[in-house]
This record gives sequence, structure tokens and C-alpha cells, in this order.
Amino acid sequence: MSQNNIPVSETYWSLVDKADKKFSKIRDLPYYERNRYDTYFYKVFKVYTQLWKFQQENRQKLLEAGLKRWEIGDIASRIGQLYFGQYMRTSDASYLSESYVFYEAVLTREYFKDGLLQDLNLANKQLRFLARFMMVCLVLNRREMVYQLVNQLKMLVDECKRTFQETDFKEWKLVVQEIVKFLKADTAFMNIFPLRYSLVLDLHPDCLPQVAAARRKLRLRDAILSSYYPNEVKFSELTLDTFRMLQCLEWEPSGSFYQSGGIPSGGTGTNTAQNGAPGPSRINYSQDIADPTLPPNPRKAVLYRPTVTQFVAVLATMCEELPPDGLLLIYLSASGSNISGSPNHSPVQGKGDSLSYRTGGGLHIGARGNGGVDSIYPCDFVPFTRKPLFIVVDSDNSKAFKAGFLPLTFSSFVVAILVVAINGVEKGEPAAMLLSPNSYPTVPSAVDSSRHPSGSLFTSFLTAPLQAFCLLLGISGPDVDTDMCNKAGGLLSSLLNDWGSMLAASDTLDPVWAQGLSDPFLRRLLLRFMFCRAVLTLYAPTFDKEEFLPECIPCLPEAFLPTAATFQTAVLQIANIFGATNRFVLSEGISLPESSEDEMSSS
Repeated sequence: MSQNNIPVSETYWSLVDKADKKFSKIRDLPYYERNRYDTYFYKVFKVYTQLWKFQQENRQKLLEAGLKRWEIGDIASRIGQLYFGQYMRTSDASYLSESYVFYEAVLTREYFKDGLLQDLNLANKQLRFLARFMMVCLVLNRREMVYQLVNQLKMLVDECKRTFQETDFKEWKLVVQEIVKFLKADTAFMNIFPLRYSLVLDLHPDCLPQVAAARRKLRLRDAILSSYYPNEVKFSELTLDTFRMLQCLEWEPSGSFYQSGGIPSGGTGTNTAQNGAPGPSRINYSQDIADPTLPPNPRKAVLYRPTVTQFVAVLATMCEELPPDGLLLIYLSASGSNISGSPNHSPVQGKGDSLSYRTGGGLHIGARGNGGVDSIYPCDFVPFTRKPLFIVVDSDNSKAFKAGFLPLTFSSFVVAILVVAINGVEKGEPAAMLLSPNSYPTVPSAVDSSRHPSGSLFTSFLTAPLQAFCLLLGISGPDVDTDMCNKAGGLLSSLLNDWGSMLAASDTLDPVWAQGLSDPFLRRLLLRFMFCRAVLTLYAPTFDKEEFLPECIPCLPEAFLPTAATFQTAVLQIANIFGATNRFVLSEGISLPESSEDEMSSS
């Protein structure tokens, strides 16, 4: 009995009921809006903290009163779920690490084990727990644990099918297929270098050069990441392309990728965790991921197959909440929609009207067959250009976001219609745009060259440029020499930093690019785009073919064209390391620097 003569069990169940009610309120809240739901989170977390502490202090009495181990595990699992949800709302990595710690405790203490195959409800709890923990480990880049959880999930699904024969576990079989397909596409090769911003490989923010043409300095504060393809590689609501962009816009804590075990071997994981210990370990893990010396991660809203209304609502909310020094990144990966404007619109309507906007089509972000209802058009972004936007479009119709002239054929004549996308009709803030190629070359390897089983080549260049270069040449997996990759990675980092210094020193750089060049994430995206453009411009199968080339709006200065000697030499240097110089078309007189030739002769 407590001091108030209330039985311990009664106090406990009262706390459980209170926690359940608060949890149900926060569980389905959206993962956006900067501070609106913080109060909800702290209230529900406070209750769960009380509940967790109470059961720890009164564990024996509660067990004697009938408390089961799976009920303790249920509390820990919900706390892990709360932490992960708050990470998704804030992008604060400390919440992600706390989620890992609670989920790992559930796993190692086997809270759901007793009676698992005698109780269908308990079996489903364990299945849901494994899937949620898998997502946390995936985002946290704990691949060894992911492989361990996949094996457990497979075995449990098989056991459940045999034990509960009257129940169809088709949904769980699909979950297994999803994660296996995801891991097959996102191979160890694609993770030989961290996708996150690593101070081991990238410049510290304090060391970035001053930008000569910058009238102000903006920071990437928020990002919207969305992808839609009918059969794209995904796990749960995280597609392969959005996963890579999510990782790319986060800090690698203290260079921990290299401190904790380095480059993964093989494509199926090992039995050794990244910290060198056998299997996962929670020792000092929170300290590893929560690095107080790094700036906060940009806040990200990951939208999985949103409706157009939902997409626009999130965009409006994030623009409204954007800090004065903030810039919003929008990443949109989707197939093209070539639906023209309504036939009721006259072809002579003026600049900025519906036909001008929609003649070039848009992007599908929903099921086909609904006309323009499920399509995003360039004009949908125009009202939000009152705030600084950095737009990345990865689509076979990305050029719809570029202004130009489009011929419209009528019965007896052709009229050239000015298609005004975004550039030139902004409402106050010129938008920066990186546009993917409309087509991709065939990749000469076993890796599927289409966008989706292996993900988009353009997104790969923005998130893992050296790996994308290798994939383009047909080099991947067991074909990769680790030392060669490390050498090429070091050279590419050096080249990109040189280009960054050149951009910063340029007095002809458009202010739209200059204002974001002091932000490490935006700077890195732009420099990787420049590398992608140079590679695809000079690559023999795509040479002089506009549909295979990415574009940026506004244009970079002429000195940064991919045909400039600086960029041709850079591509030659990288290609030379892999013995692939004959795969690129270079101008006469372009040759390796003497230092590169000396290194090759000595190796």
C-alpha cells in the first residue's frame, strides 16, 4: 500500500490508463509544424517517465500483483516510439539515440518472449516492435543491427504462419520483402562513405571561405522531402531516394563513421558492430550521436505519397515558420505528368496564367488516372517564393520547371507559347533550382540502370557522388578496390573544396547561389551537382545530348561550365584512378596534372 492506502497495482494501472490516452493523442499528429506539438510531447513523455520510474521502483510488488513482462516491454517500446516520433518532427539526433536505447533494451531483455507463440496479440506486438526498431537502426546507420532484426523478423513470421494457421500474415511477408529489397538496393558499396555531413571528409562550417557576392547569409533551416513512384524501393514510408536525402542533410557526429569501424565489407553485413564490439552495444551510444559541437540538423518533413493538398499545406506551414535567416529546401522525386492546361484556356493568355504554367506539365505525386488532380505544377510553388527556396527536382519531366518556348500545334498553324515555370515570376525571392536530366544512360553492369531498383542516379550524385560515378561506369560491389575508392574519395573531396573556393571568390556568382554558399549542406549539394553535370556532359554515351544533362537555375558563371578546363581535368583525374579515361570525351590539350601522373607511375 502507498501512503494514501492506494494499492500499488491500482496506482500503476491508473498511470497506464493516463499514458495510453495521452499517447493516442500524439501518435497520429503530423511530423511538421515547428513548435506546435512540443507541449503535447512533453506532457505525454512526462507521464511515461512517471510510469517507467514507478514500475522500476515497485517491480516486485507489481509482478506479484500479476504484471507480465510483456507489459513492461510495451511501455519501453512506446517510449522508443515517442522518441522516434519526436526525432521525425525535430531532426534532433539525440531523440533518435534515445529511441535506439529503449528499443535495444526491449530486444536484449526479451520482454515479449514469454508466451509469444501462444498469444496472437503478443506475436503482433513483437512483429511491430521489430519493424519499428528496424526503422530506427536504418536511419541511425546501424546496419549490423538491421540485418539481425531482419533475420529475427523472417523467423518470427515463419513461426507465426505455422502456429496461427487461421491468420493470414501476408502484410508481414510484404514488410520482410520491402526491407530485403531496400537493403539489396542500398548496398554496402553505396555506404563506403557516410551520406551524412562528416567533418572527416567535409570542411568544418567555421572553415568555409567567405563569399564575395553574398549580400546576406542564409542557412538551411527546413526541408521537405517527397518521392512518388508506383513501384519504388522503400521501407515503410521511407523511400530509397528520400532516405538518402534525409541522411545527406544531417551531421555525422564527430566523424563517428570512421572512428567506429570504418568502411563496411561485403553487401550483407557482418557480426561485428561499428564500434568493434560483437553485436550492438548501447554503451556510450547517446554520447556518440549527440554532439554538442555541431549545429542542429535542418528540420525535415518526409512526405510519403502526399496528396497535392497535403503537400501544399506542409509547404505553406514551413514557409510561414521559416526563421528570418532561413532557407527552405524542397526535394521532389516523381515521374513526369505531361497533362496540358485545360482546353478552355485560350493560347493567348498572358505571362503567369494557367496555360503558361501548365503547358509543360508537372510531376505525378499520386496514382495515375486522376488527371491533374494528383500532379504538382511549377505554378504551385510560385506563391511560396516570398521566402527563399532551394528546389531539387528529380524527374523525367524536370525541365517543366524551366522557362522556355513550347510549340503548340493547331489545325493550320503552330504557335510558340512562352512557358513560365518559376524563374522570373517569383513573388519576392528568386528560387534556386537543381533539375535532373530527363533521361539516364544505360549503366553497363549488373546493377539495374533504371531509376528504381537502385534509386535515382541524379539523387545518388547529390548524396554519394563517387559511388554514383562508379555505378555509371559499371563498377560496384565486389569490383571495387577499397584503396582505390579511398584515393578517389580523397581527391574528389579536395576538388570539390577547390571549386567551392572558386565559387566563393567569384564576383559574378548570382546572389541566389551566393546567399546559400555559406551553408555547408547547400554548398555541398551545389558542388556535387557541378560534379554530376561535368561527368554527364563529358561521358561518351551522353556527350552533347541535352536530355541526359542536369541544369541549374539561375545559371552559374561561364567559368563554371562543365566544358571548362578545370572541370574536364577533374573528371579526367577521377576517371584515371579507375582506368576509365577512355569513357569520356575531353577537349584537345586536357591532360593529367604532373602530380597525378607521378602518383600513378609510383603505384
